[in-house]
Amino acid sequence: MPNTMNGRYSPLYFLAAVGAGGLVVTFFMYLMFWIPHPGQPVPIFEDIQRAFTSGSIPTQIAIVVGMMGIAVFGFLHYRLLFWNLGQLTQFRKTEAYTKLLASNGETQLKAVPLTLAMSVNVAFIIGLVFVPKLWLIVEYLFPAALAVFSLIGLYALSLLAKFFGRVLVKGGFDLKANNSFAQLLPAFALSMVAVGLAAPAALSANPIIVGISIVLATFFVVAALIVSVVALVLGFYAMLQNGTAPEAAPTLMVVVPIMTVLGIAILRMNHGLHVHFDVHAAKAETLVLLAQILSVQILFAALGWLVLSKQNYVKTFLSSNGQRSAGSYALICPGVALSVMIHFFVNKGLVASGLIAKFGVAYWSLTTPALILQAAMIVLVFSLNARHFGTSNKTANPVPAE
Repeated sequence: MPNTMNGRYSPLYFLAAVGAGGLVVTFFMYLMFWIPHPGQPVPIFEDIQRAFTSGSIPTQIAIVVGMMGIAVFGFLHYRLLFWNLGQLTQFRKTEAYTKLLASNGETQLKAVPLTLAMSVNVAFIIGLVFVPKLWLIVEYLFPAALAVFSLIGLYALSLLAKFFGRVLVKGGFDLKANNSFAQLLPAFALSMVAVGLAAPAALSANPIIVGISIVLATFFVVAALIVSVVALVLGFYAMLQNGTAPEAAPTLMVVVPIMTVLGIAILRMNHGLHVHFDVHAAKAETLVLLAQILSVQILFAALGWLVLSKQNYVKTFLSSNGQRSAGSYALICPGVALSVMIHFFVNKGLVASGLIAKFGVAYWSLTTPALILQAAMIVLVFSLNARHFGTSNKTANPVPAE
């Protein structure tokens, strides 16, 4: 990783760490849905060990690939996280940072709590997969997790308060320059906090912890939805008037990861309500919920792809001779999120409701798109990292609108 970005650093580079963390989740899906884990809602080290020693060769391959993917992209996530924190410290001393705080781009700083929340989620996955007997002490970890996610959530809210406090009191928000969904980044951060806070609702055996988890997660789910609605309306209005900003076109698909994390948060809360508070949701209701979420994601993904194609985004920002835009990392999260949601739709929706058989022809046919998306995002991650952080002597062409 470069020690300095020569004046082209942007807080949007935190999305590189978020993308790597999202790929950790995609590999965890192998273990989550393909490995039996009786006794708890998620697979743990002992489940994986047992499945590997007694499973078939395909099962063993899936376990090895899943664990290697989690280890590699977990390492990459934290490497990018700490690099970004160091770069952000330097960036705060520059004139560019002062200008950022006075512009629409101030919301880019919400990428910091977004990444921190992802880091806690990645740490939990790594613990489940690689730490023996973690489940014996997991109840002691849930209060700490709730505290950490709450602090990250307060940090995200404080950043949002500074932004709204400035633009609602002094004005200065440039509606013409808001011709993208860049302002959805705060909603993404709040939703990532929400899904983390919802984890104890699905995993804890303590009703008090589950109740606190549900209440806190609900608050951040509602906050994320409110911010999303405002950002979507303002963004659509500006885009209809001025067209979509080419360098910010990937943000048209930010709705996809927001829907995935909010959907998982809702599933986690529903599980807690079912186990501890006698609130029972039919499996068909879960199927409908996941189908609705997937429908919204497909529509926004199609919209984003349409605009990217019309603007020749790949040639302009992803080709070897194109410009380097930190906003390109916003392309990773939608692909990762759609891959994860397909896994949930197939397993928690279609299989759970009895529409298809697990590991049958229909199952693998519907799971294949998730695997293809995962592979494509892996290629994109390494391609972008080489392009943005490599040793190329090519002069950077930063995008002013960022």
